[in-house]
Amino acid sequence: MTEKEKAKNGYLYNSSGEELLHERMICKDICYDFNACKPSDTKGQEKLIKKLFGAVKGNFQITAPFWCDYGYNIKIGNNFYANHNLVILDCAEINFGDNVLIGPNCCISAAGHATDPNQRNEGLEIALPINVGNSVWIGAGATLLPGVTIGNNVIIGAGSVVNKDIPSDCIAVGNPCKVLRKITPDDKKKYPIFV
Repeated sequence: MTEKEKAKNGYLYNSSGEELLHERMICKDICYDFNACKPSDTKGQEKLIKKLFGAVKGNFQITAPFWCDYGYNIKIGNNFYANHNLVILDCAEINFGDNVLIGPNCCISAAGHATDPNQRNEGLEIALPINVGNSVWIGAGATLLPGVTIGNNVIIGAGSVVNKDIPSDCIAVGNPCKVLRKITPDDKKKYPIFV
């Protein structure tokens, strides 16, 4: 079994194998080109992201700079938006639903390292998928760790570290991230609306 196959099947693997190093270099070059685009070159940016990601559904906007490891493990839904400085370590699949908003300076990492120090020193790591539902807002500076699932209609508070699954229809905050409360109809009255 290759190192890439081990990663895909949830086994410890060594990311410094020739195939994975080559794929990461291709990805980094595309990210470099994306980040070098003028902000007004939205067509050029869109073309590069579609070349990079495994699946793109509908409209999206990603504000440079943006970095990822492979790209082909990332799937985004319709109306996806990511602000400056998003880093996605996509050694495993990372799936985003529709209407996902990601604040600046966020890290979404499917990459973990061996707990045993000898295995870790040998360069062994683990790749665990991340799933983000529909209508999710991830606040500035948040981090999503390997293997987590976030439900639908969720707000992840700024600076949170998500190390466990978060259920649908709630606001979750903190390090470690925990459910603060459910989202209710009263939340529609929180901010003034001009009519």
